[in-house]
Amino acid sequence: MSQHVVAIFGGAVSGAETANQLLQKGIHCVVFEQNALPYGKIEDGLPKWHAKLRDKEETNINTVMSNPLVTYVPDTKLGSDISFEEIKNMGFTAIILATGAWKDRPLPIEGIDEYVDKGLYYQNPFVYWFNHFHEPAFAGKQFEIVDDAIVIGGGLASLDVCKILMMEQVVRKLKARGINTNCIELEHGIPKFLEKQGLKFEDLGIKGCTLFYRRREMDMPLAPVPTETPEQLLKAQNTRQKILNNYMTKYLFRFSGCMAPADKIIENGKLTGIRFRKTEIIGDQCNEIAGTETDVFAPLVISSIGSIPELLPGVPSKGTVFKLADETSCRIQDHENVFAVGNAVTGRGNINESSKHAEKISGWLLENFLNAQPELSEEKQLQIFSGIKELQQRAGYNNNYMEWMQQHLPKRIEHLEPTGAH
Repeated sequence: MSQHVVAIFGGAVSGAETANQLLQKGIHCVVFEQNALPYGKIEDGLPKWHAKLRDKEETNINTVMSNPLVTYVPDTKLGSDISFEEIKNMGFTAIILATGAWKDRPLPIEGIDEYVDKGLYYQNPFVYWFNHFHEPAFAGKQFEIVDDAIVIGGGLASLDVCKILMMEQVVRKLKARGINTNCIELEHGIPKFLEKQGLKFEDLGIKGCTLFYRRREMDMPLAPVPTETPEQLLKAQNTRQKILNNYMTKYLFRFSGCMAPADKIIENGKLTGIRFRKTEIIGDQCNEIAGTETDVFAPLVISSIGSIPELLPGVPSKGTVFKLADETSCRIQDHENVFAVGNAVTGRGNINESSKHAEKISGWLLENFLNAQPELSEEKQLQIFSGIKELQQRAGYNNNYMEWMQQHLPKRIEHLEPTGAH
């Protein structure tokens, strides 16, 4: 068995995959998690209708975290509960940042963030609320669902935001008619469910939200397919249009392409709309056209233009991302044994991409870094685990992962909400 000890911050997809690769070589992993459970965006960012995918991924994570070579440290956030310098001084062979991309990319309008919760929401906290508001003990921030909202985005996450807005409005309208349903049933398509109730969408009096994208629908990053050749590009464009049309058919929102957000519209201290400017696509360039401004008024704007890593005190950064010495190892600049994996590097929320990136970097670490490091002495290991035990005790963790997981697993919507007509 290896005498290396590796610290991993973040236990979700990339963190669990990194640990899995290291465990196969007998390397002890200490997994620090900022929440009680290590599921990350699988639990908090993947919309709750993905129940089967969620359960599959969380089962994989549980298998890793319950491995005897894993020491789990919950409710411990790097940068607040423990500093980067403290972790560096503990003496781990390597430190892996699998902290994900939890921060929303700012909407590029000067002063817009002054209106958060005053007509503006960002995607990540909105989806977190959606995933948990049904839980009996939920005491987090509340969000309002309103009709005729604006969603600014273009990726799959923005389609999910539109889907949430449309489904939740339908749920509320149907409830007023004595029909109880939920997003699990409506996920199969709003028109399909309404038809079973003898209703049409028009009967509900819903206008629906509109998704604004600065490029064309054929340019939307909706599928990770190759685009190197003209034939591949055409196929990718057709696939993107098909995905968007499928979403719009099932969830009945509107789409407006080639519209870039240019300014905010404020009335009585509240955001009441967005001034858009038309764009033209020339090759890979997206150019705004002067003099084409259009004011679009709406009671709510939700920005869904991407996620970026939450930067950490003491960890070098460049702009909105961690500063890497190179992209091959994803080593953090100026730190010989600190690396980043998954969404903390890619800034994307794709599960497969996050897992593959973690597998790739873990493979590089095993082949090129860990094998060249001196193994830790027994005394040094005891010192590390003494400090870890104190952190576990502070979090109230009894060192039994499966028991802890069962105690903290949230209530599932499919077990709580009544379904069908009444």
